[in-house]
Amino acid sequence: MKVIAMIPARLEAARFPRKLLQDLGGKSVIVRTFEAAKKTNLFDEVYVVTDSELIFDEIVSNGGKAIMSIEEHQSGSDRIAEAIKNIDADIVVNVQGDEPFTDDISLRDLLAVFVDDVDTKIDIASLMFKLDDENEINNPNNVKVVTDVNECALYFSRSVIPFSRDNQSVDYFKHIGIYAFRKEALLKGTQLPINNLEQTEKLEQLRFIANGMKIKMVKTTQQPIGIDTIEDLEKARDLLRK
Repeated sequence: MKVIAMIPARLEAARFPRKLLQDLGGKSVIVRTFEAAKKTNLFDEVYVVTDSELIFDEIVSNGGKAIMSIEEHQSGSDRIAEAIKNIDADIVVNVQGDEPFTDDISLRDLLAVFVDDVDTKIDIASLMFKLDDENEINNPNNVKVVTDVNECALYFSRSVIPFSRDNQSVDYFKHIGIYAFRKEALLKGTQLPINNLEQTEKLEQLRFIANGMKIKMVKTTQQPIGIDTIEDLEKARDLLRK
């Protein structure tokens, strides 16, 4: 089983433009992320896929592999799908470009889904993290997921799901946006039209489940450290210094 990691890297992020080129302990955020993915030793190849010549040059000058996007894309999965058409791979892992502390523990659990899936019923695997703090549960920036009895995703939402009508105790899970795709599933899924659910919630994974694709959710206790704001960057710098 050939497994590759693809790191979609857009220069002008809405909340923190050019964050991927910000300094993080002497290296840029995107280089740190690339190196962290390589360090896991789980991938046959690691690529950065970008719309920016600056990011492309940053990766190549640091010994990495980068691919320039040809078209404009609304999501990281769409950007990756364009890049992998002519790349030999069985499983494609979408690693977020703004998560420079990517670890191997969760990724191993993610890839194990496909080793165990002998009947190839699973199209996509992704991660979920149990939320206990009420503020985190109600935060619309934390995407919540509910699953069926086999822990395949039923729905993702920025709203609080499930809703506890009688204030019963219920577990809430945050979706961690790292995906592992079967290559053919990624190519198929990104050719599907954007539906109303995806357009409303601004969540690309809703396109996949609305069209019957199976997303296996894997519980993790490792909550990744993403960089969405200047404050996040400062926290990451502090973590590196420790």
